[in-house]
Amino acid sequence: MKHPMSRAFQRGAVAGSIALMAACAGAPWAMAAPSSHREAPGITAMPKVDSTDFYMFNSYETGRQDFVTIIANYQPFQTPYGGPNFFQMDPDALYQIHIDNDGDAHEDITFTFRFTNTLRDLAIPVGNASVPIALYNSNTIGPAATQNSSLNIVETFTVDVTYGDRYTGQTFRCTNFDTGSEVFMKPADNVGGKTFQNSYETYARDHIARVRLPGARAPAKVFVGQRKDPFVVNLGETFDLVNNNPLGPENAKPDSLADDNCTAICIEVPAAFLRGTDQSHKIIGGWTSASLPKTRNITFAPESGIGNSEESSGAWRQVSRLGMPLVNELVIGLRDKDKFGASRPRNDAQFATYVTNPSLPTIIGSLFNVTPPTLPRNDLVEVFLTGVPGLNQPAGVQASEMLRLNTDSDAIPPKPKGMQNRIGVIAGDNAGFPNGRRPGDDVVDISLRVIMGALYPDAGQPNGNAPVGNLPFTDGAFLDDSFFDDVFPYLRTPVSTSPVTP
Repeated sequence: MKHPMSRAFQRGAVAGSIALMAACAGAPWAMAAPSSHREAPGITAMPKVDSTDFYMFNSYETGRQDFVTIIANYQPFQTPYGGPNFFQMDPDALYQIHIDNDGDAHEDITFTFRFTNTLRDLAIPVGNASVPIALYNSNTIGPAATQNSSLNIVETFTVDVTYGDRYTGQTFRCTNFDTGSEVFMKPADNVGGKTFQNSYETYARDHIARVRLPGARAPAKVFVGQRKDPFVVNLGETFDLVNNNPLGPENAKPDSLADDNCTAICIEVPAAFLRGTDQSHKIIGGWTSASLPKTRNITFAPESGIGNSEESSGAWRQVSRLGMPLVNELVIGLRDKDKFGASRPRNDAQFATYVTNPSLPTIIGSLFNVTPPTLPRNDLVEVFLTGVPGLNQPAGVQASEMLRLNTDSDAIPPKPKGMQNRIGVIAGDNAGFPNGRRPGDDVVDISLRVIMGALYPDAGQPNGNAPVGNLPFTDGAFLDDSFFDDVFPYLRTPVSTSPVTP
C-alpha cells in the first residue's frame, strides 16, 4: 500500500547546494532530547512514573501478524550497578495504555497495570541473632520464575481492561490464561552473572504469561520487566547544541544510552480486540500515561497551570503522557511541558500552535542562515495529530496527538527482522514509523528530517516550501532492527556490569 506522499517520503539523497552542506556540517543546529527521558520539569522528580518510550506495531514474529505489540517503557537511565535498591515500580501509580479505535480522541480501551512490592524481610543467623539482610537477594535466582526464594523484594502486578473513560468506565480484571490467577510475576532486575548463573534471559522469559482478555477467544501475552533501553541517541553532543556533524555518517557516534536499562510494560493483543465492536475501524491510536493519587504531594512548576488539572478525575491525577516520540521534547514549549504531560488527547487544541508553527525549524534557520519550511506546517499536523491520509488516518479523525497504527496486516504486512528500513515510511517502508513505531525505527533521524520538511513534495528545491527538506539529518547514533529480537517482547536482555563467575 502506497500513500499519496510516497514520492516525497522516498527522497533520501542529499540534494542541497555544496555551500549549504558545508554550513550545516560540524555546527550547532538544533536541540533534541532522548525520547521522553526526563522530558518535563515536573517529571524529573518522579522517575518511577516517567514514561520514556512508547511502541505500537503489527507483530513481526512469525505467525503473529494478526496481533499488535504495545510497549510502554518507564524509569529512564537505570544503571546496571543500581544496587542494593534496584528499580521497583510505584505501587501507588496507575500505569496505563490507552487505545482510541474510532478516531474521536477519547480512549475506548485502557489496559491498567498496578504493582505490589512485597518485602520478604529475609534474615540470616548472625551469632545468636536473626538479622535482616541488607541486600536485594541473598543467593542465586532462577532459571525458573519460581526459583526466587533468595529474592528479598518480590514484585507482582495485575492487569485490568477498561471500556470507556480510563477512570470511570466499565472495568474487568484479566487473568492468567493457563492458571486462572489474577496476579502476574515481574522478574527481578538483572543483578549480574553470579546471581543468575543459569542465564538471566531464560529466567526473565519464564515470566511471559498468556492473558485472558474479556470476551476474547485468543489470549494476549504480557511481560513486565527490566530490558535494555531500546532508545539510541548521541545524547551528550545533542544537548550541546548537537556539537557534531549533522550531515555526517549515520553510525559515527556512540549511543549514550548503551549501558542503560528501563522497565518495559509489554503486551501483545489480537488486533481484532483492539478494533472493538466495529471491525472496519482498522486504524487505532495509542498512548501511555501514568497517574498518581491526588493525596500524593506532587509539586509542579507554578507556571505549568496543572495544580487543579482538568485531566484529574476522582482520586487520580495524570502526571505523565507519551504517544508520538519527541513531541514534548522538540515541539511543546518549555512552559507547557508539564501541562502536556498531564493532558489528554481530547484537549490537544490548546497545543495546536506548537505544531502548525513549530519553533525548532526557526531556531535551526537562525543558527545556519537557512530558510525553514513554510507555515503553517500541515505536514506536521498529519504526522502528529491526524495520521497521514491513505496510510494511518482514521475517518472523521479529531486532531489529537497519539501514535496511530494501521492494523490491516493484509494491506500493510509487517516486515520481518532484517527487511525493515530504519527510516520507516519516508524510505518507503509503510510498516514503520510514523505508521506505528517499531523498536528498530530510528525516530531521532526520522523526526529531524520530517521537522525540516522531508514530507513536502518539493523538499530540497531552493525556492520550494522546504529548501533543506531532503537533507539526511542524523545525530550519528545508528539504530536498526538488528538491535532487537524477532519474538515477543522484542526488547533485549538488560545490561549487567557484573560478569558470570568462572
